Amino acid sequence: MKLLVCVKQVPDMESRFKPDSRGVWFSETDLAWRMNEYDEYAVEEAVKLREQLGESCELTVLSIGPDRVGEVIKKALAMGADRAVHVQDLDAAGKDPWQIASIIAGYAKEQSYDIIFTGMQSQDRGSAQVGVLVAELLGFTCATTLVGFAFADGVITAKRELEGGLKGVAKLQIPAVVTCQLGLNIPRYPTLPNIMKAKRKEIAAIPVTELLKEEPLAATTSFHPPAKKGGGVVLEGDVGELVEKVIAILKDKTAVLR
Repeated sequence: MKLLVCVKQVPDMESRFKPDSRGVWFSETDLAWRMNEYDEYAVEEAVKLREQLGESCELTVLSIGPDRVGEVIKKALAMGADRAVHVQDLDAAGKDPWQIASIIAGYAKEQSYDIIFTGMQSQDRGSAQVGVLVAELLGFTCATTLVGFAFADGVITAKRELEGGLKGVAKLQIPAVVTCQLGLNIPRYPTLPNIMKAKRKEIAAIPVTELLKEEPLAATTSFHPPAKKGGGVVLEGDVGELVEKVIAILKDKTAVLR
């Protein structure tokens, strides 16, 4: 059985973001980078399935981007993936979800994967489109926002997060794509022995030009911080005084009590 898990390198969300010189994306200067959080759940679930199926199963990790994405590839290998594919692309951040999905599908279509794992969405763009587009391009069944996963006898049982705290259960025949949500599992920390083993695992490098033939369907036109708004007001005093102050503010600043 062949498994593929797709991972993306994103800036740490605690970083200080500012527009780049073109004003269409963020500047990469002084940013810290990490594996997309949702992808960590995808890697963990893929590794758990790899362990369940044993030596008859092979798990490949794929990432798209410049040389720095090698760090997240190595982390996935240290978590338990068998081999890796680095699609070399200096402009990955500028590609829309359709192009990213086309790159993944372009590689996967010749590999006969049984299950493809992705994160539900990326923390930078947050489109939540890539996984379902990959399934569409490959003609695979698909389930999204997984918070539960089981596999037996060629059938995936997927527990999905729905609106309003509800959960749904779907059964999928393979080949399939699943996108993984927070709460699906607890991602493992790579141990030192596994980090050392990861250094000896195969990482195949493929230029993006060999896989991408699709033109963009969308383009980011601007990137800017939200508009600054007025500061808040801190009120102090006993309850009676606070009530009077709040009423006065509502009358003066809003139309609520007019």
